Amino acid sequence: MSIVAIVGRPNVGKSTLFNRFIQRREAIVDATSGVTRDRHYGRSDWNGKEFSVIDTGGYVRGSDDVFESEIDKQVELAIDEADVIVFIVDVEAGVTGMDEDVAMLLRKVNKPVFLTVNKVDNANREKDAVEFYALGLGEYFTIASISGSGTGDLLDAVVKALPDKPLKEDDQLPRFAVVGRPNAGKSSFINALIGEERYIVTDIAGTTRDSMDTKYNRFGFEFNLVDTAGIRRKSKVKEDLEFFSVMRSVRAIEHSDVCLLLLDATRGFDGQVQNIFWLAERNRKGIVILVNKWDLVEKDNKTMKEFEAKIREEIEPFTDVPIVFMSALTNQRIFKAIETAVEVYRNRSKRIKTKDLNDVLLPEISYRPPPAHKGKYVKIKYITQLPTPQPQFAFFCNLPQYVKEPYKRFLENKLREHYDFHGVPVTVYMRKK
Repeated sequence: MSIVAIVGRPNVGKSTLFNRFIQRREAIVDATSGVTRDRHYGRSDWNGKEFSVIDTGGYVRGSDDVFESEIDKQVELAIDEADVIVFIVDVEAGVTGMDEDVAMLLRKVNKPVFLTVNKVDNANREKDAVEFYALGLGEYFTIASISGSGTGDLLDAVVKALPDKPLKEDDQLPRFAVVGRPNAGKSSFINALIGEERYIVTDIAGTTRDSMDTKYNRFGFEFNLVDTAGIRRKSKVKEDLEFFSVMRSVRAIEHSDVCLLLLDATRGFDGQVQNIFWLAERNRKGIVILVNKWDLVEKDNKTMKEFEAKIREEIEPFTDVPIVFMSALTNQRIFKAIETAVEVYRNRSKRIKTKDLNDVLLPEISYRPPPAHKGKYVKIKYITQLPTPQPQFAFFCNLPQYVKEPYKRFLENKLREHYDFHGVPVTVYMRKK
């Protein structure tokens, strides 16, 4: 699809306009300058024409801030890949030096640029907008992105300027969310996979704030990789921005198919990583545990086995989970991590024929039936897989209330023994025949 990039200096309302274009509250909006750091992608359509929208961080030339220099790279990359550019300025502040820097950058670009004056919500501000002719970008549009005023005219012009590209039928791609604590290496991992600096990476915990998708194609399988903000325990979350970032990450887990739980090998499988693991498990997502920074650990021939055994001990009884030891910095086993995630997704999507289930499992059950309860015997007659996105099975019997958790775990283990559900939570229901 054609791509529209929204650019401008910090805090002029780019993310608010982005949310309006895609008609969802995807990007975090806050009065604090510099909230958006990475390029943030969304999908929009106007008058029957679909296009992608990129939200960018605020452009600041010559700043000493480690984030600002990285944000500037992201803005330049977004401008490079866009077909049309929407340059936002703020009527309240008037023309600033930073606006002039962005205008200078855009005057060199041989692409349609739409100068957009934001926060114009009354007639006086409409008059004040005239000063933006000084930026040398010709005619401008006046909008109020928070209320939507003027955005229709802007979209009409943007859609008219988009190149005609053949529309491709885009299926709902599987979503693989990369989750973990702050500073575990999630953004570095995705950058290493796609071979470009798609996400900003620094040593400062909490660099990533939004949850963002990157389309990825590997092993003949196309999916969305979702980078998320690091999740910390509630008592450690002090500012509103981090609260929203954590909520975005939790939502990314809820909307994903497979969670790649990335942990820092030097910190181990600590309590917060375990909390994230059980959050993914409760949401019945496929899970792959990625032990990152393995190159920093002093090792002997038993280290990996001992580390893996300790993790499996912490995640009992759901121990049928793949664990990959890797390093995003040295690219060690990063593609093995993705290959494993694809296998887990396929396991999660697996459908087993009812006849096959009954032929295989009923003899096992008759050999080891449920324990009698108060002199009453439970007889399981029939098994079927439920039509849900994740593996769920109904076992029909005469007295479902007498089947306890240990026997349900036995049934789950038998399912895993005969069918490959590696990395996927399996749910067993007892139903009245």
